[in-house]
Amino acid sequence: MSKPLPLVLRHAMYNLRGGFLIRPLTIALTLGCAGALLSWLEEEYPAVSAWVPSTLFPSHADPQVAQVILAGIAASIMTVVSIVFAILLMTLTLASMQFSPRIIVSFSRDRVTQWTLGIFLGTFSYCMAALPAARSVPHPFAPVATVLGAMVLAIVCVGLLLFFIHHISQAISVNHIVDRIAGETEEVIDEIMPDTRRPAYDQEGVPYNDKKSERLILSAVSGYIRYVDTGRLLSLAKEFKVRVRILRRVGHFVPAGIALFGCSPDDRLDPQRERELRAAFDIGPSRTLQQDVEFGVIQIVDIALKAISTAVNDPSTAITCVDQLGRILIRFVGREPPLSLLCAPPHVVRVVVPWIGTDGLLDTAFEQIRH
Repeated sequence: MSKPLPLVLRHAMYNLRGGFLIRPLTIALTLGCAGALLSWLEEEYPAVSAWVPSTLFPSHADPQVAQVILAGIAASIMTVVSIVFAILLMTLTLASMQFSPRIIVSFSRDRVTQWTLGIFLGTFSYCMAALPAARSVPHPFAPVATVLGAMVLAIVCVGLLLFFIHHISQAISVNHIVDRIAGETEEVIDEIMPDTRRPAYDQEGVPYNDKKSERLILSAVSGYIRYVDTGRLLSLAKEFKVRVRILRRVGHFVPAGIALFGCSPDDRLDPQRERELRAAFDIGPSRTLQQDVEFGVIQIVDIALKAISTAVNDPSTAITCVDQLGRILIRFVGREPPLSLLCAPPHVVRVVVPWIGTDGLLDTAFEQIRH
């Protein structure tokens, strides 16, 4: 069994995977450094550019051709980038108004969009980093191999632009949107409900006294519970010899100053231990699909409700949403439910975790649509 990632590292990886600017920025910086490094290598080691065909650059000592090509590619790429951003913002606005504002999160996680913006910005960075190397004084120098790389990147950008337009035309299709949300929700179900056999003992049947006096630990910030590091909580509870009872499940909103979890016996905690236990909770301003199966269902329900509203009256979209909701529920009921009682050692309850059940998820999926 793989060791769970620390909460901070996991949150950073989730943002890296779904962040709209992190991946494009990384690609842009990488290609910019590649342009600067390649032009430096050409100047230090002339043999690097000796293989470039003379039909492209008859004179490797004429920097004007290199300057014109690099400057032209950089200027044209920035023009195209502005067009791509305009198309993307228009798509987000249309999807938000027509379907639901919550699906913008799904659009920001689209890797095709991130790679497209990254390569376009990276081509611009590549050209700008290589442009200072093409100079006439103190001695003429033209980084012909670097220029050839810029020309290849420009050709890639042309093909990528055509593919991006085709991709966006499909991405705003309601069938594509709902299918993507359902797929991401199934991934969450697979993660928190792995299809494995139960341990030799039944943890759910372990008796524990829920009447013990416990200290209520208040939330330090307001926000939605996005992720609970149950492994970390179990380890700390075992170390401190306490029992932690989480009062609100993933996806619930917790105002600052409201009880987040209870801990018993109440005399084994100090402020430092309280901070360590509280650090196992990821709380933020919006819900995410890290552990929150219900959030994926809510996004699809929002689309269905808007489709069957009087203003839109699109029953076909609602039927598509119901089909995908059924897909999610089939995956959910076909898995072993996540353990609510975590024990360490066996038969000693250390952490009590509330999870959404089949009845709750079924109610979220179909109750509003039924009305």
